[in-house]
Amino acid sequence: MRFDVVTLFPGLFDALLDFGISGRALDRGLFRFKAWNPRDFATDNYRTVDDRPYGGGPGMVMLAEPLDAAMDAIEAELQQDNIEAHVIYFTPRGRALDHAKVVELAKRPQLTLIAGRYEGVDERFLQRRVHEEISLGDFVLSGGEIPALAVMDAVIRQLPGSLNNAESALQESFVDGLLDAPCYTRPEVYRGETVPDVLMSGNHKAIERWRLQQRLKLTAKRRPDLLDKRGMSRAEKDLLDGKD
Repeated sequence: MRFDVVTLFPGLFDALLDFGISGRALDRGLFRFKAWNPRDFATDNYRTVDDRPYGGGPGMVMLAEPLDAAMDAIEAELQQDNIEAHVIYFTPRGRALDHAKVVELAKRPQLTLIAGRYEGVDERFLQRRVHEEISLGDFVLSGGEIPALAVMDAVIRQLPGSLNNAESALQESFVDGLLDAPCYTRPEVYRGETVPDVLMSGNHKAIERWRLQQRLKLTAKRRPDLLDKRGMSRAEKDLLDGKD
């Protein structure tokens, strides 16, 4: 897979590329990354990438021309590999990112991520070049780099070979519409609190049942909206109610 990120601050992505699961996945050749700075495509001596908004108001707006030039360069490079760009812009008006969208994006051969800054991007560029808009939630960030990092991290985890244990991706929160179960590790007793007996039993069927029950309880308590969307089987309802 290939990621192309249009950003004024390419150094921010070192935190993802140099460490952890994503760093190892890059070393294993599971994905490629290239940053494109709009300033490199500006045509004036000041490398200008923004200007005041028409109609007045605070802040600045990113110019369409440097962004268009950056996209032209990306598409020309992708054309050599017969890859078509899929362009995402991060904005509060976009679709909220969720697990289903992450899985969908992970199936694509390439993602172009537009990390906007200032008050936003000239709408004419967005209408011409962007395929979809994504939001991390109902709050405002200083730029699109953090959402781009979040999308990359989530997508990379879905790439085959990125996790040392492939089962990990199948047992995470949201995979089947539920939150994950509580986790415990050594020591068995910590500050007077013990690990639940079932996890020490070695009875894998009982452990699996306990974990599902905990996931149902936790989701019902913390994210009932997920259960409303997902629904439950009769057996799951009985398990949630504590029935055998």
